[in-house]
Amino acid sequence: MTTRETDFLVIGSGIAGLTTALSLAHHGNVIIITKSSEEACNSYRAQGGIAAAIGEGDSARLHLEDTLRTGVGHADGDSVEMLVQMGPEIISLLADWGTPFDRNETGYALAKEGSHSKPRVLHVTGDATGKGIIDSLLLKANQHPSISFVSHTMVVDLMMEDGECIGVYAADPDHGTTQYVAHYGVVLATGGCGQVYQYTTNDLVSTGDGLAMAYRAGAALTDMEFVQFHPTALHLDQNPMFLISEAVRGEGAVLVTEDEVPFMKKYSDWGDLAPRDIVSRAINQETTHGHRVYLDARQQKDSFASRFPTIFATCMEAGIDPRVDLIPVTTAAHFLMGGVKTDRTGRTTIPRLYACGEVACTGVHGANRLGSNSLLEGAVFARKVAQSLSSLSRKTFTTLQGADESLRLCNNKQNEDQWKQQIQQLMWKYAGITRTKDGMEQGLKELKSISLQLPSSCLESQNMLQVAQVILESALWREESRGGHFRSDYPETIEIWASRQYTVEEK
Repeated sequence: MTTRETDFLVIGSGIAGLTTALSLAHHGNVIIITKSSEEACNSYRAQGGIAAAIGEGDSARLHLEDTLRTGVGHADGDSVEMLVQMGPEIISLLADWGTPFDRNETGYALAKEGSHSKPRVLHVTGDATGKGIIDSLLLKANQHPSISFVSHTMVVDLMMEDGECIGVYAADPDHGTTQYVAHYGVVLATGGCGQVYQYTTNDLVSTGDGLAMAYRAGAALTDMEFVQFHPTALHLDQNPMFLISEAVRGEGAVLVTEDEVPFMKKYSDWGDLAPRDIVSRAINQETTHGHRVYLDARQQKDSFASRFPTIFATCMEAGIDPRVDLIPVTTAAHFLMGGVKTDRTGRTTIPRLYACGEVACTGVHGANRLGSNSLLEGAVFARKVAQSLSSLSRKTFTTLQGADESLRLCNNKQNEDQWKQQIQQLMWKYAGITRTKDGMEQGLKELKSISLQLPSSCLESQNMLQVAQVILESALWREESRGGHFRSDYPETIEIWASRQYTVEEK
């Protein structure tokens, strides 16, 4: 078995991982391990943009109020304060690192999205913000002499010694198992777990690997019941589903039924720009009553193609012309508000293990994330992680434990896909937009049955199974409805539950 040593080890190449690596690179050598290609991540797929209070009439205070309100009383105020205060600084940093944010005659072009009281969403090429940011960060990281990439390699588990995280075990189809040892620490920036659901906007790599690894190592996971379902995925049978950005509604598009009747005003005073949990449940309600749901952007006419070129091209390829046709939309799993529990510097409950981005639960999103705060969170907490991690003492290793030499990735993709589909269908049925006690208990029983049959070589399916179990257990515990967690048997939001968190560690 091969051993590689480095100062800092970053798992994941989205905005959180790349910002962490670039921020650490002048403190020592950094290895970034990524399961697929370097750009395969949810950050790359982000359309709408990144939020920051930099516009005229806007302020960090307003951004904070919008974030807290959307989080339905469950967000951590101090974490949100740090997020919004660092917003302008992060935009300047990303611009300095080469991100070509769209501009107009007055400065940065700012869009408005759901539950934002002001236009504060910066974008790149209209609706390719994630691609614009990640392309720029990858270019800078690949040019840095202290940063090296290991791609198409799956991190299997964390290496632990005397209660500390000292590295990871990783496997790839060609070289078997390699242990990567980090003298300062390990950063999980592995993203979320949208692929545990049958319908999701998440990249195929988002199978909850970082969450499962941290859980197995004994790290605390919290708020795992809070899953955000995006209201407007393009209603086509594909995985991942293509997202119709919330910014399209910010430009005036409205949700309508098949008879072209708008319906959002009866669900919220915010109408089509209500928080995502409200819009998703409204769409779910309309479809339950037999309606088909569409996004009507026809009033934007020819400006749609210039403002949203990626969305326009994708719709046209599907035979939908947004200038004259209604766009069929549906809900899909989109973002995990919970995750590996961290403090405001990204420290987990395991020494020398840090987490940032969607894999982490920093408390900034509460029970429901404000649109375009995810890219901001990834970059803000990456900076904090780098600051904290680089201040640790360097750890030297005299002896290193070995890993199982026989560990290999599953070589039967069709077999693993069948296991994944069972988990995805089960989670959509029992832990989707609407949940019940009986349904979730049945879901846990079925997951238990799968666990008794699932081959150990199906590593992604094993991770999905563990994460799915934690989501269901957490959702069973919370006997109320709040944000992304809605139970028809406990439909009310109950004040006393706002301060309660379900935190789980492997038994």
